[in-house]
Amino acid sequence: MALPKSLQDKLRIPLIGAPLFIVSGPELVIAQCQAGIIGSFPALNARPQPVLGDWLKQIETELGEFSQSNPEQRVAPYAVNQIVHASNDRIYADMETCVEHEVPIIITSLRPPEEVVKAVHSYGGLVFHDVISLRHARKAIQQGVDGIIAVCAGAGGHAGPLSPFALVKEIRQEFEGAIILSGCITSGSDVLAARVMGADLAYSGTRFIASDEANAVAAYKEMIVDSHAADIAYSSLFTGIAGSYLKGSIINAGMDPDNLPESSGKAMSFSSAGGPDAKAWKDIWGAGQGVGDIHSILPAREIVLQLEQEYKAAIGALVA
Repeated sequence: MALPKSLQDKLRIPLIGAPLFIVSGPELVIAQCQAGIIGSFPALNARPQPVLGDWLKQIETELGEFSQSNPEQRVAPYAVNQIVHASNDRIYADMETCVEHEVPIIITSLRPPEEVVKAVHSYGGLVFHDVISLRHARKAIQQGVDGIIAVCAGAGGHAGPLSPFALVKEIRQEFEGAIILSGCITSGSDVLAARVMGADLAYSGTRFIASDEANAVAAYKEMIVDSHAADIAYSSLFTGIAGSYLKGSIINAGMDPDNLPESSGKAMSFSSAGGPDAKAWKDIWGAGQGVGDIHSILPAREIVLQLEQEYKAAIGALVA
């Protein structure tokens, strides 16, 4: 196992709250970190661009004050997700802001993050890069990332098609850094399973959409609670990259989730002209196949405490 030293003894359980487009904001990140797991959000959620600095200041201030008032609590660091893609016309400005604030962890997506790695390592931060294949992992490893996020079958949003049993083992054969496993992580036993499989951390997004602090409309949260694995569609139509979405939201948008045309990667766009008003995430709601294990909308802290209880119970059951 290769958990970075800066994260050791900082976490209640080995878990990252995955960045959720539109849904993740300061309130959710702060609640997750105060509860003892890494909270994260996409930089593009902060709009317009100068708002990113305001969000980082709010997160740092509130976490600092909480730490001082609760010295016995484990307060986890936070992370910012950067989309490294030619269409993201904010990447340089957003990275300048993150470097200025010395964001502890940067999560990168899509292209190999060489320039981001250099910038973050300049102040001692960490870079985790998400991948869906060993080929993508190899490129990120060459750029010197500190962690690889294996986005496997069943994950929400832009999920990969591979089994975690396959991808995690193949990455571990070539990478000594931290491995983070994404895909249907909704319970404490799932977190333990990720660890047993060889990952250092688990990665959970969908479970926190159904939280009080999530910036999601009530109907979205309720659909998460009411859905099962069979209610998830996997399609590249909406963003140009294959992803997992709630069939109910596709039906509500007037489409047949079982007969969607495919799209080309050329359709990808992360320009500041798009974003929260774009149909892909505003109306077509992302979610992973683990929705069938989510039965309630709770404060993020209660979710983390429940996950911790389940994690410890799973360990106890194995020992017994």
